[in-house]
Parts: sequence; structure tokens; C-alpha cells
Amino acid sequence: MADIIKKATRDGYGAALVDLADVCPDLVVLDADLAAATKTGGFKKAHPERFFDCGIAEGNMMGIAAGLAATGKTVFASSFAMFAAGRAFEQVRNSIGYPHLNVKIGATHAGISVGEDGATHQCCEDIALMRSIPGMVILNPADAVEARKAVFAAAKWDGPVYLRFGRLAVPVIFDENDYEFEIGKSVQLTEGNDVTIIATGLMVNEALIAAETLKGEGINARVINMATIKPIDREAIVRAAKETGAIVTAEEHSIIGGLGSAVSEVVCEECPVPVLRVGVMDTFGKSGPAVDLLKLFGLSAEHIVEEVKKAVALRG
Repeated sequence: MADIIKKATRDGYGAALVDLADVCPDLVVLDADLAAATKTGGFKKAHPERFFDCGIAEGNMMGIAAGLAATGKTVFASSFAMFAAGRAFEQVRNSIGYPHLNVKIGATHAGISVGEDGATHQCCEDIALMRSIPGMVILNPADAVEARKAVFAAAKWDGPVYLRFGRLAVPVIFDENDYEFEIGKSVQLTEGNDVTIIATGLMVNEALIAAETLKGEGINARVINMATIKPIDREAIVRAAKETGAIVTAEEHSIIGGLGSAVSEVVCEECPVPVLRVGVMDTFGKSGPAVDLLKLFGLSAEHIVEEVKKAVALRG
């Protein structure tokens, strides 16, 4: 068996920006004194004249990004998710979202997997916040390859985009040469008609592990990678609801306002079936090793398996 390659999605983000510069002459990158952590440092080194360190002032950075975008620039503004979505929410809403400007927010270090940085930095509310802004696109890639593709897709998109990246190295699922990423479209990764697991971000790999376990127990689970949280792939969700009769969502985010909420809204409106949500419950995180925290908060293949069995039982 080939060795599993692991890379953080933030690494895919940083590498993509460097390559994007060659095909996007209007590209500029902003950072909030975190270039080494957000991986925008590579762009800074390659194109210093197109990189601006705005200091520890995310609100001001978003205002600067809006101004640059208003002059025709394609702007990527980067910081930790807690600060990009949380601290700067007002500026993102009023200066970027309201005028529908071409600003792409590269938010790294999202979720519980920030690990030892603790609850203050483990942002599990950012998708909920960004979903509430009209016209904001939300992308949450599953691996470094998808992260790279998402950056290029975001650059082509007309309007604001929130890209969510992680700190933890995770298995590479997709092939750089074969995988095509399209905003608003999900990808079905396994066949199955007993239940559907809709996952996003690092939980996609956990969903695949869970599906393999379930297969050994006679349950064939369809796994869907939902990298675009908004606009969500309604067609794929409705088809899954009709064909499998039960859905389990999996995300490294609060079960309130994230993927689980988005999927539930579609199912309630289009094809009511049982939907169970795997994610961070209504609680804050805590400091500790990332892998241990993911298990502690139920963000694991084992927990997905448990919820799938409950969903199948509810299906009747």
C-alpha cells in the first residue's frame, strides 16, 4: 500500500497564490502579520510589490482590501479564521459584502484542529457568520489539492469569497491532474443507497473511513464531498435524500449554522428525511493536541459510524 501523503490545506492555499500571480496580473495579497502561519509568505517573497502586511488590524485590512478591489484589483486578504470572520465581521459585511466587491478572504487555522492555541483561536462559528452575509461564497476544501483548485476558482469568481483552510496536515484525497473543482458543485466519492454522508473539510477523509467500516457491517454509504457551503449543491442533496432516505452531515464547525444547517434547510424544503449532524456541539473548544481534540469532540470516523446507524434506524 502506498504511503498516505498529508498536507495542510493552508499549504495548498499558499502555493496556489504564488502560481496564480503568473496568470492574474491584478492579484494582490494582504495579510495581518501572520504570513508565516497563513502561508502567504511565499507570495510575499516572490512578489513583494504585490504584498501588503497590514499588521494586527484585521478590520483595517478588510477596508484596504475593499478599496483595492474597488480599483479593479483581485484581492486575497488573509488571517486566522477567528479574526478574519470574527474580529472583522462588520468590515466584511459592510465594506466587502454590501458593495459585492471582488475580495477573497483566505481564513486559515479554522476549527478545533488549531489544537494547542485553545478555545479563543478555535473558530467553529465562521461558516455561520459568513453564510449570513448576502452574496458571500463559502469554500471549505477537503485537502491541499482541492484547496489549490478552490483558490483559482475563487479568483475567477465575480464577488466576495470566503475560503476556509486548516492548520493540521490531512490526507491528500484528490489527484492534481484529474480533479476538477467547480464552485457550487459537490463530488460523490463512494456509491451507496442505504444512507448518505455529506462531509466538508477534514471530515471528508473521516467520512471515507467511516464508509469503509460501515460497508463491512452491511451498510452501503454514499459519501459526498461538499466543498462549497454556499451556494450549496441543492440538486445533489435532494437526490441523496430521495435515493438513500437518510443523511448524516460531518463538519469541523458548530452544528449550528454550518453545513448541517445548510443541508437541513434544503431537505426540509425539498424532501424531508432524517438528517443527523456530526460537528462541534453548542460548546467552546479547549487546548490540546489536534488529533486528540478531534476525537474528544466527536469529529471522527467512529462517531460518524454511530450517527449513520441511528440515521438508518430512523429511516424505517
